[in-house]
Amino acid sequence: MAHASQRLPAVAGVFYPADPHSLHAQISGYLASALPAEVVHAPKALIVPHAGYIYSGAVAASAYAELVQRHDVIRRVIILCPTHRVAVRGMALPAAQSFVTPLGAIAIDRQAWLVARELPGVVVDDRPHADEHAIEVQLPFLQSTLDHFEILPLAVGHVDAQHVAGLLETLWGGPETLIVISSDLSHYHPYRQAQWRDKATLAKIAQLDATLDGEQACGAGAINGLLLAAQRHHLAAHLLDLRNSGDTAGDRERVVGYASIAFSESRSHAHH
Repeated sequence: MAHASQRLPAVAGVFYPADPHSLHAQISGYLASALPAEVVHAPKALIVPHAGYIYSGAVAASAYAELVQRHDVIRRVIILCPTHRVAVRGMALPAAQSFVTPLGAIAIDRQAWLVARELPGVVVDDRPHADEHAIEVQLPFLQSTLDHFEILPLAVGHVDAQHVAGLLETLWGGPETLIVISSDLSHYHPYRQAQWRDKATLAKIAQLDATLDGEQACGAGAINGLLLAAQRHHLAAHLLDLRNSGDTAGDRERVVGYASIAFSESRSHAHH
């Protein structure tokens, strides 16, 4: 199947500014005002929202601000997202060799790609990535916080959470590898009900309870896989920010929930 070697932006100018200077300025502003409630020791994984920046950019920034001190350590970012436009059985790897944003091109980690391609549940398909915003909106934040890094983007469709966990396990690596799960929380409930639902979802995540469904988080399949891997690696979840579109830039009748969560080795298992 013929494919372009570059995956070009699909939502620049819609979800975030298409002009590199405006984009850089907006992200710098979000990062500067993201004062974390707690500094998380060397986060291994992040869950971040993926709406337009006016809705969830400030929430996402609270997670990305945690990476600034590790800008020269992280070299590879595995990014998992749900599929919003194209149904996928399994996890779709792009055939493209780089993803482009207004801030430049980011190469796909070829070694990781070759390993991932052979894993159960993985298919190679550019189509789910072509118009998908959930990975794209994370990339300018990574470009603004890390130095030299490559990515492995996967669009997660209908797949067993064990397959997701297996992929993360295989590519776990060391401090040079970061895992990012792009997911919003509840969708289109009234404000108070959404708050209540999202708090319940976060309680499950805090317990590493890998039984989330799509009603609780659109990236539930990817999150469940991460939670299974987090159990094995004794990671603890740290909530950095929780808001919804009613708090940021929308009305309160039908809101979408956003959380930033960092996962790091729990103190009892941290290497001294």
